[in-house]
Amino acid sequence: MGKIALAIHGGCGVMAKLDLSDEEWTAARVDLGRALKAGWEILTAGGAALDAVQAAVVVMEDSPHFNAGYGAALNTNGKHELDASIMDGRTLEAGAVTLVRRIRNPIKAARKIMEKGDAILLGGDAADDFAREAGLDMVEPDYFTTERRIKALAAMKAHAAAGTAAKASEAEKHGTVGAVALDSAGHLAAATSTGGYNNKPEGRIGDTPIIGAGTYARDGACAVSGTGKGEYFMRYAVGHEVAARVSYLGESVEKAAAKVIQEDLKQHDIGAGLVAVGADGSITAPYNTDGMFRGWVTPEGEFYVATHGEVFPIKP
Repeated sequence: MGKIALAIHGGCGVMAKLDLSDEEWTAARVDLGRALKAGWEILTAGGAALDAVQAAVVVMEDSPHFNAGYGAALNTNGKHELDASIMDGRTLEAGAVTLVRRIRNPIKAARKIMEKGDAILLGGDAADDFAREAGLDMVEPDYFTTERRIKALAAMKAHAAAGTAAKASEAEKHGTVGAVALDSAGHLAAATSTGGYNNKPEGRIGDTPIIGAGTYARDGACAVSGTGKGEYFMRYAVGHEVAARVSYLGESVEKAAAKVIQEDLKQHDIGAGLVAVGADGSITAPYNTDGMFRGWVTPEGEFYVATHGEVFPIKP
């Protein structure tokens, strides 16, 4: 069996350490660990990277601790509009949904769209209808709402009224979840899911459902899933940019990702981060904010999760 690798993120909009209790931080790390285990179990059984990244993202979509699925951000009208995408590095096939309101796990709908092959991206009611017809779990929009997101929306509206939106914490702004993997057959895959950012305009579409921006995978190069101010991820085509630097400049995944996050995006003074895995199994998780929910598994099967600077080993 060839080398396998897995990395995940739960968003670079990690709150200041004092914003949550120790118990809440622990619970978030537990769910990061659960996501890693879901993906790793598939990879160690010889499964596909595509299945592994989907399984990891589903766990995070079902967790209230991250801005995707249950616990997603609210737009300026107090509604949820969710985005997700998935990409197969073996074939470059991809699927995505945007502005959905009733699909419990948007990443599953993105996968169904990819498999059907008629389109890459479906949005709004049409995407919800597609998911329903595909037999996916559907929910009422208020299923996604949590008290934390209601408070974050109120905080962002207060910032907007006071003209201090630029000073809002990353946690008040946005967050995303994602996973990247390399399977034993040498294939790469990436998946990303988000609720967007708090107090976003209704109808706003970020980078998460845009292939080449928030999500990208290409065998022989790398798989990338991003988190941060999506408008800039689209401007820089971040996922594709990292893969291009690896392919055309011969850079390591670590060097290519650091260039984009710490130089290209940093100059705009916006929060950004990503996880990436290379064709050689190398993993990197750069971010330019105070922290980023993240986790990875070493080639030896050692599990690690982190929120800020400290890295925590966990039992597989």
